[in-house]
Amino acid sequence: MIKNLEDMTAATAVASAWQAVWTFPSMVLSALVIAWGAESAQFLVSQAFALTILALIQTLPEFAVEGIIAWNAGKFPSMTNIGLMTANFTGALRLLVGLGWPLIFITTVIFNLKKSKKFMVASINLDHEHAVELLGLLAGSLYALIIVLKGSLNLLDSLFLFMLYAVYIAVLLRLPPKDEAEINELEIVPRYILTRKKAWRNFLIWACFIIGGGGIILVADPFLESAMGLSFVLGVPAFMLIQWLAPFLSEFPEKISAFYWARSVVKAPMALMNMVSSGIAELTLLIAIIPIVFCIALGKIQGIPFDWIHRAEIMLTAMQGILGFVILSKMKFRWYEAGGLFLLWSSQIYFQYDISRIVLPFAEPVYHSILWNYFHAKILELYTAVYVIWIVLESGIILARYRNLPLLRSLKTTWEHRIR
Repeated sequence: MIKNLEDMTAATAVASAWQAVWTFPSMVLSALVIAWGAESAQFLVSQAFALTILALIQTLPEFAVEGIIAWNAGKFPSMTNIGLMTANFTGALRLLVGLGWPLIFITTVIFNLKKSKKFMVASINLDHEHAVELLGLLAGSLYALIIVLKGSLNLLDSLFLFMLYAVYIAVLLRLPPKDEAEINELEIVPRYILTRKKAWRNFLIWACFIIGGGGIILVADPFLESAMGLSFVLGVPAFMLIQWLAPFLSEFPEKISAFYWARSVVKAPMALMNMVSSGIAELTLLIAIIPIVFCIALGKIQGIPFDWIHRAEIMLTAMQGILGFVILSKMKFRWYEAGGLFLLWSSQIYFQYDISRIVLPFAEPVYHSILWNYFHAKILELYTAVYVIWIVLESGIILARYRNLPLLRSLKTTWEHRIR
């Protein structure tokens, strides 16, 4: 695989770009097959656990990309390579909340308009068991803040994050499966699977996970290579490729599954939790593998140091995750919240990359890196402050409106119905 844009020539980029003709449809089909498996599996295990397994398989391309970048950072240690490493995982996480969540809401609105002729969906209402996933999102985001305070990432962090994810999985395994009465509401493929005899049903569910997951694994490498070829042909800047385009494309499988479910108001919560589950996997397992790969490539045990720019990237990402938790702690996701998340995400990209168009052309080349870092840091600090203000205001509104936080009531209800 071509690991970075510098490896590419015009000829290899065009050749790689043409692979998109088959890699993109293959990735879509693999994502749909595994989505059918997860939709069927929620009637045998809890929906949250099924979505977690789905998210793990779907995020494998993103794990591969981050692993490659962490390996390069270990082989060729520099703050620039560490910056690309943090750019990738922070960009991936911010994409899920800032772009993925709003697109799910928009998809639900569009298909609801088509079916019911009603223009606006008031909100996406979450199920009680989704409160567990929201706590997982909060825990991962809070630990990201610890990494910011420490200013480094090491193998002890990896150990703790693996343990955190293991606890999360243990809780999900206690949750009950969906009621079989809801099977008739499913689409043709998962309904067909669940109406077969037990042995054949279980075989088909496992087949969906294995075939879909295998397809994602096999296609991930040429898929990302074709994406990088397209980015080279289109002239996408390297940093923008690493922070936004590569994560967007490597997260393509979960977007396909989520939008497949978002077509229905009833299944929209499942779509949203697919994104949340992916976020939890990336906040824990994805970050946990970085020091491991880095140390193996480096040939010794050493922590990864972060400068202020890196810490500011992680801080902004953590605050966005905490804001997402606070917003969904009402067990509802409303249109103006989706709009606000998208506006903040898209505008920060605009201002971040507008630096190169407005500021850098008027400066001497020797000062480009200094100016970029300065204005980049200021933009990150500004948006972090905006997220903090929103968190404080939203928390105050929730506390004033609800005597008992809906998330806590949902947790109580979920625990009462757990598998004993």
